[in-house]
Amino acid sequence: MQNKVALHTLGCKLNYSETSSIGMQFLDRGFEIAGFNEEADVYVLNTCSVTESAERECRQIIRRALRQNPEAFIIVTGCYAQLRPEEIARIDGVDAVLGSNEKFKLFSLIENFNKRELTCISVTPTENLTDFGVAHSTDADNRTRAFLKIQDGCDYTCSFCTIPLARGASRSLAVNNVVDEFKKLLDSGYKELVLTGVNVGDYGKNIDTNLFNLLSELIKIESEFRIRISSIEPNLLTDEIINLTVESEKLCNHFHIPLQSGSPRILKAMQRRYTIDDYKNLIHKIKNRLPDAGIGVDVIVGFPGEKEEDFIHTHNFLRDLPVSYLHVFTYSERPDTKAISLPGTVDIQERKRRNNILRILSEKKRAKFYSDMIGTNQAVLFENNNKNGLMQGFSSNYVKVQTDFLESLTGQICPIMLTEADTEICSGMLISTKKSIDLVIT
Repeated sequence: MQNKVALHTLGCKLNYSETSSIGMQFLDRGFEIAGFNEEADVYVLNTCSVTESAERECRQIIRRALRQNPEAFIIVTGCYAQLRPEEIARIDGVDAVLGSNEKFKLFSLIENFNKRELTCISVTPTENLTDFGVAHSTDADNRTRAFLKIQDGCDYTCSFCTIPLARGASRSLAVNNVVDEFKKLLDSGYKELVLTGVNVGDYGKNIDTNLFNLLSELIKIESEFRIRISSIEPNLLTDEIINLTVESEKLCNHFHIPLQSGSPRILKAMQRRYTIDDYKNLIHKIKNRLPDAGIGVDVIVGFPGEKEEDFIHTHNFLRDLPVSYLHVFTYSERPDTKAISLPGTVDIQERKRRNNILRILSEKKRAKFYSDMIGTNQAVLFENNNKNGLMQGFSSNYVKVQTDFLESLTGQICPIMLTEADTEICSGMLISTKKSIDLVIT
């Protein structure tokens, strides 16, 4: 009988791409992939350590897997495993704890998947994390969008973040290797490639190149596709990258740019590498060059020392910026970070209140952005999801769009005129072009 493996991911898109690559290792060795809520012989949990809840969820998921099969071999890897291996090893039922390097060497480290009395721990010290594990992940049901890892690690010292401890120094996949992986995904039928990493904008610093040079090479590839950057630090989003986005339809008209706080005092305590004036000027520069650009923002509430006036400053700063949506995070104390020892702890309930206020602001921002798009023409990549006669996809500038279902539009980048909008989705109609007519006829 064929052995089964179940995989589960906590955290970011980078983690998902790495889990997908781990899954391919099992498939190559004859395993069948099972759902994590199904009975399997091996369970692999790829963890996150950004928030306290992620670690708590990790423990719950391990217990859930063992309820499915008490004799299953349990492997825990990822950032939490890198930072707290002994803590994970004490969880009943865990057989192997693999660090950030080791997740890609799983089959060379584990001889068999027989249940063990003692947990195997294999974790490279953070200062020796120099390997680069090639990874990509794809949509489960639609050959439309794929995530390609181009960078790992981080050299920044943000006072709230454990990622440099979990992932090591910044390092990048060589340009020719990125191009090779990119072409393989295009050959498999994917039309949108999302470039991911811990600090994507830092790409190339250790191999004498940069993100602009990489993008310039990728857009030369002859095929119909588009590139989306998963997230980029404001100090690393250069004029060159913005200009290239203006010039090339192959680069998505969308940036996700972390802010974290709109209070100068808190931003400084976070040890970020820009000022709020830098950030504001960048956003306006983008909107001046690309008026339809979608811009997402990461923001943290409840950082130590964040007083009500700091929060109001952040709220008003974001309210007045022409951004499209927010990803709001509640500050969580993380061991081994500078922020954990800072004075001025914010009450948990107050953190939740501030989070809710910014989430409401995000909904208003998205609703306005969608409303502003009515009457515009957008390039939409459609997925194969027939819902009551409608299909959905995302535009280049990250607007969720629906139109009448037509099988031949699946996996195609189509010109759509947006006609209606609500807070969650825009409706549109196919614009008549030679390509769209051919698709309809097909």
